[in-house]
Amino acid sequence: MLGKESRKIFEQLTLVSQLGLTMVGSIGVGFAIGYYLDKWLGTKGIFLTLFILLGIGGGGYTVYRQIREMEDSNQEKP
Repeated sequence: MLGKESRKIFEQLTLVSQLGLTMVGSIGVGFAIGYYLDKWLGTKGIFLTLFILLGIGGGGYTVYRQIREMEDSNQEKP
């Protein structure tokens, strides 16, 4: 079994990995939407730029919410 300190470190590494994947996923989805909209409409990077920025903003907001929820749950524990 894992010790208390090892378990805490493992939980923190899991959280950091989850936050990183959330950002990468949000930016990747924004990239894909922007790319295909530009390709479909014949524009040159307008939607790509817009949706990448929206992906960064949405991913950042989601990461912020996840961190706040974790902090709130940690404060409730005795």
